[in-house]
Amino acid sequence: MRGRPVQHSEPGGETDKRTLRRECAGVRNRLTTDVVREAADALAAHALELPEVARAHTVAAYVSVGSEPGTLPLLDALFTRGVRVLLPALLPDHDLDWGAYAGEGSLARVQHGGKMALFEPCGERLGPDAVLAADVVLLPGLAVDTRGMRLGRGGGSYDRVLARLEGAGAHPALVVLLYDTEVVDRVPAEAHDRPVQAVVTPSGVRRFVSP
Repeated sequence: MRGRPVQHSEPGGETDKRTLRRECAGVRNRLTTDVVREAADALAAHALELPEVARAHTVAAYVSVGSEPGTLPLLDALFTRGVRVLLPALLPDHDLDWGAYAGEGSLARVQHGGKMALFEPCGERLGPDAVLAADVVLLPGLAVDTRGMRLGRGGGSYDRVLARLEGAGAHPALVVLLYDTEVVDRVPAEAHDRPVQAVVTPSGVRRFVSP
């Protein structure tokens, strides 16, 4: 994806998460439909080459909305390969339930209050703990830094997912899907934030070394 990198501040004068989210969202909102579609195809190709994804039996993912890095080509490719794909359904307390993906026809558009509508699996609900079976968890985000610290969308749902995984001693590969300009020097991080192992962008894969 071409474009101006998202601006961010250096340690000691960090832009807070809310400001950085607003900056990232502003850049995404200016992307054309063609750019988003081309990026989705490139993301799928690179993600499928990850060894962790290639050998996964179960992948927890999500359905992109709006100008987010597109996930549907990747979901379809995984499903075609016979991978069990789990997709989230937002609960009233902002935790996530999960259901299995069975092609685009298995999705329902769900409006959650005044927020953006989400596409969720319309089959059987498997419970919040279903994510514990995942070999790979594909995370949404707005940015990631050189430490692997991810800037989420601010709802806290995936903080709960990551805490659930940690509490159960589950260690799936954590991968965030982003545009190239969203890999930045520094993301404001808090004590509960956890790094990802890799980021997939339209230009390729970058891995992070855990401290």
